[in-house]
Amino acid sequence: MNARSALGRYGEDLAARRLSEAGMTVLERNWRCGRTGEIDIVARDGDVLVVCEVKTRRAGCFEHPMAAVTPVKAERLRGLAERWIQAHGGAPPGGVRIDLVGVVLPGRGAAVVEHVRGAA
Repeated sequence: MNARSALGRYGEDLAARRLSEAGMTVLERNWRCGRTGEIDIVARDGDVLVVCEVKTRRAGCFEHPMAAVTPVKAERLRGLAERWIQAHGGAPPGGVRIDLVGVVLPGRGAAVVEHVRGAA
């Protein structure tokens, strides 16, 4: 595993922990759909299915991690959510929400984890 992959994995671990602490149930991590892409975290928040994109950056990077989620990326996430639902028996009663988790790792101290619900 290279340094970038390790950084991303660490950020996803922190994000999954944050979602669990917020009362969500993590259903799946790193779900892949052929060449279409990957969902970082699939969770359930009550009766809502949550598709979560995680972006991790080191402090000092010129842009906030969530700035990396462009409209094109958001549209791709919506398509992946539809494919996940088809593969897992249909939409939940509460519908689907796309959340973002941005993780910033400072040079020293604890990571800053920001969770935005319904962001995309």
